[in-house]
Amino acid sequence: MLACEEVWRRIEPATAPRGSERLARAAALGRVLARPLVAAADLPAADVSALDGFALAGAVAAGAVLPVAATAAAGAPPGRPLAPGSAVEIWTGALVPPGADRVVGVEQTAPAGAGRIRILEPPAPGHAIRRGGEVARAGAVLAAVGTPLTPATLALAASQGCAELEVHRAPRVAFLVTGDEVLPPESVPAPGQLRDSHSDFLLAAGRRLGLAFEALGHSPDHPGRLGARLRDALDGSDVVLTCGGVSMGGADHVRAVLEDLGCEIGLHGVAMQPGKPLLVARRAETLVFGLPGNPASVMVAFRVFVRPALERMLGRAAAFWSDAVEVALEGPIPAGRGRDRFLPARREGPRAARPLEARGSHDLLAFGLADLLVRARPGDAGREAGATAEAIDFP
Repeated sequence: MLACEEVWRRIEPATAPRGSERLARAAALGRVLARPLVAAADLPAADVSALDGFALAGAVAAGAVLPVAATAAAGAPPGRPLAPGSAVEIWTGALVPPGADRVVGVEQTAPAGAGRIRILEPPAPGHAIRRGGEVARAGAVLAAVGTPLTPATLALAASQGCAELEVHRAPRVAFLVTGDEVLPPESVPAPGQLRDSHSDFLLAAGRRLGLAFEALGHSPDHPGRLGARLRDALDGSDVVLTCGGVSMGGADHVRAVLEDLGCEIGLHGVAMQPGKPLLVARRAETLVFGLPGNPASVMVAFRVFVRPALERMLGRAAAFWSDAVEVALEGPIPAGRGRDRFLPARREGPRAARPLEARGSHDLLAFGLADLLVRARPGDAGREAGATAEAIDFP
């Protein structure tokens, strides 16, 4: 069995973005730029007022009384040049009149009769003027390749008139659930049968990443049926996920079927619990994850390996265990033994975690309630409440 870090080392070369696509700005939230966002014009486009007040031309003394020659409203065209000894009423965002070199806030003035103001606190040169191009010049890179598109970044793009943005293409992901014993969730299982929990998990996990996974349905443990369902998926997907059929039992046919379909097996078996039987393969540019059949194994293997792989294909900075934080334990965790153990836990504050008792990789209750995974590395001793441990968000 391979250590988790070695598994990631083998997976990472296959996780480069798969080209780019153009998306409408409104549909680009969470995606990553594949082409820089460039300023279409100076930002600000011209000299504008930073506040409501009065534009002045040159220095004035405290107590000076000036006539108000005009009003400059936001969005109005440039006014006439301003002569020294007078003022122009100006609104926030309005163009500074030619000749004006400072703005005094309305709070620093007082009325002085019809059409006149008194200057209470004279402003310094340049005061309250946002200079054209002071944020960025036309042609400057505002957001580089690799920048995630947040609500604020999209607002920046809108300010430059970008109707579409070029982003890293979303990987096409398909998944197949296998197993003679697996039934749809709405069915009533007979003894020995199980409802399918994998499909809902994977569809929701994909949506959280901003991806629409293609559900290939369910296949019994039959090589011919498995091959028929996987053949087209391998041709049309960037990533294919299977659930079940990767252990060493007589009904575990996924590896042999993948090899028959031309896949090269990169690894099979990881020194981790849960998720030990994980299989990773490739055919051309298509990456295949053979996830184990137990629900906790699917969830953990997806979180620690599949999710960072998909994030990298989206252009995000991600890697195995790269987002781990240190948490204070509010309960004990067992020793790591000879492999990594990933333990379910609940967040109890910004940096605290309460471990949940799990009875094994079949314990959907413990892992279904968890929002953290705590790691006990190989050889780690058990830890008591009050100690610290590494954790990542889950799932």
